Amino acid sequence: MTKNLLIVNFLAFVATWVLELRGIDITSLLGLHFFLAKDFHIYQFVTYMFLHGGFTHIFFNMFALWMFGAVVERVWGPKKFLFYYITCGIGAGILQEIAQLGSFYMTIIEQVPQATLGMVIEYGAQYASALNAWTTIGASGAVYAVILAFGMTFPNERLFIIPFPFPIKAKWFVLGY
Repeated sequence: MTKNLLIVNFLAFVATWVLELRGIDITSLLGLHFFLAKDFHIYQFVTYMFLHGGFTHIFFNMFALWMFGAVVERVWGPKKFLFYYITCGIGAGILQEIAQLGSFYMTIIEQVPQATLGMVIEYGAQYASALNAWTTIGASGAVYAVILAFGMTFPNERLFIIPFPFPIKAKWFVLGY
């Protein structure tokens, strides 16, 4: 399953690049838009985690997925691992939406100090096109969850992390990461 996730992410990255050359912005279609934005769709809670913003973004996400995901998948099995990966990716998207709502709320409160949350949501309809710029992409939330699963499953496993010349236990690596 880890190998399949790596392949799907890589293919989505290449497709994004190729389609962009042809004038098609797949990020605006499949990236996770703020829920008050004009282009928000519920399917984006899944599709956003297969898109990446550049080579270093996809490289580090996929390196961590390969490094830790393969081990967790061997312990849990492919079905449980995939369920965990997708569920955590969706959960990360929901948390991102909540953070964006908080940011939007604070922006509106600066302009209209007596605004309530309901009023802020109404303001969202007025700014729906501008809010399309708030687009989230990447597998980072799901990958961080896989790293957490590794740390919880193997807390005392020693990891050698460059540039440190000494091993770090997985539980401390996860906490610092």
